Amino acid sequence: MTQARSNPPVLISSLDADRLEKLIDALPSKAFPGKEALEAELARAEVVDPKDVPSGVVTMNSTVRFHVESSKDDFRLTLVYPKDLDDSGERISILAPVGSALLGLSEGDEIEWPKPGGGMMRVRITEVTYQPERSGEYHR
Repeated sequence: MTQARSNPPVLISSLDADRLEKLIDALPSKAFPGKEALEAELARAEVVDPKDVPSGVVTMNSTVRFHVESSKDDFRLTLVYPKDLDDSGERISILAPVGSALLGLSEGDEIEWPKPGGGMMRVRITEVTYQPERSGEYHR
């Protein structure tokens, strides 16, 4: 059975929620184009204690493996705060529209992802290869 194309449920840790709300409050109102989308994701999220986050959920600083549905391609990214972004191409900022869409999703969830050069592709989260909460890192 195929899941409807509505937004999957979002689960985030109270630590991530607090830090992200402070980050949003510290930015100018027009600082980034995805601000409203990130605020909407936070507003609809179920917030839980960091120790209660399931191991397959994308949290801040998680490394995630993706599969592109229309091809055999896989890729891996780490969801980070803007200060931790680098030029490696292996990290995505929570302030990027796709970054905010990833927060709180689970293994098996699918989202639309912008294609290089335009258009959209469907990607599936195949594995959360690293999650701070799963490693006992609750105060990163």
